[in-house]
Amino acid sequence: MPSFASKAALASVLLVSTAKAFAPISNKASAARATTWKLNVASVPTGTNSFLDSLTGGTNDEESSPHGAIMDLTGIALSGLKGQALSLNVEDFPKAGEIRGVIPEDCFKIEDSKSLSYLSVSVAATAVCTALGVAALNVLDPSNFLTLPFWTAYSAVTGTVAMGLWVLAHECGHSAFLNNKKLQDAIGYTIHSIMLVPYYSWQRSHAVHHQYTNHMELGETHVPEAVDENESSPGLQGRQWAIDTFGMDRGIKVWGALQAFLHLVVGWPAYLLIGATGGSDRGMTNHFYPDPLTTPNQPKKELFPGNWKEKVYKSDIGIAAVVGSLIAWAVCHGPAEVMALYGGPLLVINAWLVLYTWLQHTDVDVPHFSGADHTYVRGALHTIDRPYDKLDPWGAIDFLHHKIGTTHVAHHFDSSIPHYKAQAATDAIKEAYPQFYLYEPTPIPQALWRVCKGCTSVMKKGDRWVWNNAGVEDQL
Repeated sequence: MPSFASKAALASVLLVSTAKAFAPISNKASAARATTWKLNVASVPTGTNSFLDSLTGGTNDEESSPHGAIMDLTGIALSGLKGQALSLNVEDFPKAGEIRGVIPEDCFKIEDSKSLSYLSVSVAATAVCTALGVAALNVLDPSNFLTLPFWTAYSAVTGTVAMGLWVLAHECGHSAFLNNKKLQDAIGYTIHSIMLVPYYSWQRSHAVHHQYTNHMELGETHVPEAVDENESSPGLQGRQWAIDTFGMDRGIKVWGALQAFLHLVVGWPAYLLIGATGGSDRGMTNHFYPDPLTTPNQPKKELFPGNWKEKVYKSDIGIAAVVGSLIAWAVCHGPAEVMALYGGPLLVINAWLVLYTWLQHTDVDVPHFSGADHTYVRGALHTIDRPYDKLDPWGAIDFLHHKIGTTHVAHHFDSSIPHYKAQAATDAIKEAYPQFYLYEPTPIPQALWRVCKGCTSVMKKGDRWVWNNAGVEDQL
């Protein structure tokens, strides 16, 4: 049976080839359509959202809206943020010390007993699900195709529960879990290795992601294609091909479905293996081999410099041990059992991971920045909090995932804040800097669908790179 890494490599090739497989087709919106869009946005009542007034030069003048920025909205669709992220100039942002000053000091203190209690919840819940799955093997043979619905449901539930363990390993990688750093790394290394995540390699790349959030050249995840406003790109060509082939309504849904698959299923292994969606200036990267696979534009900014190269190989030891165990398991009990109890839940965990990371930094009216226009604070405050607490009637998923998606703005500003104190930090930031706090209220499934359809390629407008949706705004 091919190893997980082999499957991921094949999936990565498919990801790259799919993105380049479309014939070039022009994607131009008519002037009349663009003008209508601008008028519709500008005519939203002032009381509905003052950000739109500042964006379009409406009723709020510069004196009454000091945090506004007049810009051309041609080709830009709006999310539930209604242009808020586009209304801020770089000089308006507070300094890092000012933001830190409004966060209660207690938010930066790790409480070992509380951290371990959350770990025990995630371990126990995952163990219960796994035990139920093992018990089900006696009556529902996973090699029997008729049992696929059960094992699919099992994967969805167990993967969703086990995502909480991934989040806590993520806390370990940020040194926000325990005061004992050796024990902290041992826990994070073990959990991530079991989930085929190279712990130290990811720790480094994730720190880079925090430093260069929404940076066009050095960002580490979900960096978009860049193209001049009147030009096209493989992504825009692909979307236009789908629209021309299937019609506007069905075509953009086909494109959205393709993007959902490529991101949620293929995306994570492709990122680990070839640095998919990483910034261009680091070259092609691999989380299991420390040297760049292609020559980087900025050699001094390579992903794994100095001592990190040795840590990459230390990460590989854990991955090799888990892969070897999986092969032995498959030989002894068959690949169907491995996929049922391990592979399926892991795919769900990976999908959750990409969902969180993608939606935390991406929406149709949330921009990216080139080097000269990017700052740490500007990047961090373009993180988006979302209503994951409303995914189910009880907020159970948000609880199991330790509120990683509802308090991510605070986490991105200072990742040393333990997750159980992130809500207090979030409340403080929101109260002190409401114009800079991004909360997008669209329900998660609808927000994901909008991003799948509308976040394809960016164009430069002023000091921002914004998503180009000329001609499809009404579909988003």
